[in-house]
This record gives sequence, structure tokens and C-alpha cells, in this order.
Amino acid sequence: MFKKLTKKKILDALMSVTHPKTGKDVVTSGVIDNVIIEDGIVSITMKIDPKTADIMEGVRKRCDSAVEGLPGVKSVRTVMTAHADQAGQTPSPSPKAKGFGHGRRAPAAPVPIAGVKRILAIASGKGGVGKSTTSINLAAAFTRLGWKVGVFDCDIYGPSVQHMLGDGDKPKQGEDNVISPVTRHGMKAMSMGYLVPEGKATVWRGPMVMGAVQQLINGVAWAEDGELDVLVVDLPPGTGDAHLTLVQTVPLDGVVIVSTPQDIALIDARKAQSMFEKTKTPVLGMIENMSTFICPKCGEQTDIFGHGGARKTAETSGIPFLGDIPLHIDIRTHADDGYPIVLADPDGVHAKIYMDMAKVLMEKMG
Repeated sequence: MFKKLTKKKILDALMSVTHPKTGKDVVTSGVIDNVIIEDGIVSITMKIDPKTADIMEGVRKRCDSAVEGLPGVKSVRTVMTAHADQAGQTPSPSPKAKGFGHGRRAPAAPVPIAGVKRILAIASGKGGVGKSTTSINLAAAFTRLGWKVGVFDCDIYGPSVQHMLGDGDKPKQGEDNVISPVTRHGMKAMSMGYLVPEGKATVWRGPMVMGAVQQLINGVAWAEDGELDVLVVDLPPGTGDAHLTLVQTVPLDGVVIVSTPQDIALIDARKAQSMFEKTKTPVLGMIENMSTFICPKCGEQTDIFGHGGARKTAETSGIPFLGDIPLHIDIRTHADDGYPIVLADPDGVHAKIYMDMAKVLMEKMG
């Protein structure tokens, strides 16, 4: 009779993997930080010294191999997070210890993604402000300006990048469980939307979301066709698990806050700015999206959500204002069609807005 997959069984399997520094197994050596099981999907987090990342990559792969053959395991992914290296000093709690995997942990230090020069996050405090549309158009603008670009959709519950970049090949899982990203419009892309059937809800608790973010950003061969100049990360709304996981997992070169000029959106935008400032992430500026409505028939402008609120907020908060983007049907329809307006109408006035913003951001990131 099939027996339930448990953390103890996972940890027992991991005890077959030797830590190269201590000569003991990885569990006893204290590098296994967390184990999460959800519906046969196993997420393992290893805490490592960033200086040993190259060596520990082999250990990570052996951990995957040790667990993937267990009955009930559908898939397994081991990810590395950087902590002070305590291997051989502070053994990991016993599998039977109360609260294993949920206790207090040492502060994490971000680890760079191999083959990625810069990481830019696009954030908003509130949903529905056009953050994803802004993300893909900025990414497309970087591409037109000569950078090799990747796009990571960090929204696990409501991914949309797969639609806004258009249908194409699905990601392929290669050797060592490394995922080959999708290529669209000359950009590398990864989204939960490529992996979950359309219309199916992702009903996961916080720890599973954190594990998925770590897996999708670190378990993807972003540089399989050459080093990326920038990875654009489209964050979900709010300031939750995905945001904290991202800033603790990889070093961000900066974040851009997107908001409409509406007061209620700006309140949440300031919260997002505050979170990134607390995590020592450079806030490169704020964008006012849906700044004014332009009638496609007569060209008349109407400030449906107000106008100028993001500029005033940026000035008050002491961060740069990067510009405003109007609410125009062409921006929306091209995004829905999977072809960002920066590429669909490269000489148009709206493409120029995104291109000008991208030039400023390229200068800021260096």
C-alpha cells in the first residue's frame, strides 16, 4: 500500500548526499534550510556561503537526484539561498524536531544569477494599474536598444506575461531539471502561465509561492544563448511573499514603481516604495500609467483617474519621476494580441514614451 510522502522520508534520502566541506551528509551539516511538499511537488532550500556557489551546485543536483526517485514525488527542485556558511558548526534540527523548516533563520544574502548582468523589478502596490504591460514594453524597449533581455513573471497566482508576449513554444526541462525558457520577440521569458493549464487556479500557501519563485528564477537557463544584459521581473501587486523572496534570493539593480494617478493607487504605491527601501533595494523611479485617456476617434484627452498624482508623489518621496503613459486602446490591444506596442508600432508616439524611459533606466543601471 502506498505510504504518504513525508519530510522525514525526504530528509532520510538527503542524508545520502555528502557535503564536500564537512564530509558528512547535507542534513547533519546544517545546509538544508527547508523542505516543502505540496501535491507531490517537493521544494528544498539549501543555505550556502555565496563563495561556494560553484561547488554547491553539484550538491544541489545530487539532492534533486536523491529525492526524485521516492514514491509519490512528482517533481523536485532544490534551490540555493546565501547564508553565512555554518556547515559543520550548527547541525540542522532533527527531522522530528518541532517546527523544522519554519523556525527563525539567519538573514539571507542574495546570490547573483549566472549569466545575468542586471535585474530590474517592476512593482506596484495595487493590481490593475498596468504594471505587466509596462514591464513587457520596457523589456521590448531594452531589446530595441541593443540589450539581450529576459522577462520573469513573478506573479504565481495571476501570471499574464505569457499572454502579453504571445503564444509560442512551451518551456522545456533539460538535464539536471534546468528549464529552458521561452523565446518571444527576441526575449527570454518564463512565467507560471507556461506551466499551469489556462483557467486552472494556483492554490498554494505562502511557502510554496516562495519555493516557486526561487525555482523559476534560479532553475532557468537564462543565458543559454548568451549572457543577458538585463532580466526584467514583473512582480505581483502588493508587498507579499514573492517580493520578499525575490529581494532575499537575488541582488536587484533597481525597482520601478508603477501607479495610476488615482489617490487610492498612490497610497499602495508608497507602501511598495517603503518596502523596497527597507530592504535596501534602489528605487529608480516612478511611472504614472493611465495618466490620461485619449479618445481613439477624436483625440480628446480626459483625466479619468486624475493626472499628475504620481509625479507629485515621486517628488514628495524624493525619487525620480520617469514619465507618464496615457490610457490608449492601442497599448491595450497590442498587449492582448501578444505583441507589445514598442514592437508593433515602433515609430509611434507611445513606443517613444517607453523607449525614452528605457534609455533613462539603462543609464541608471550602468
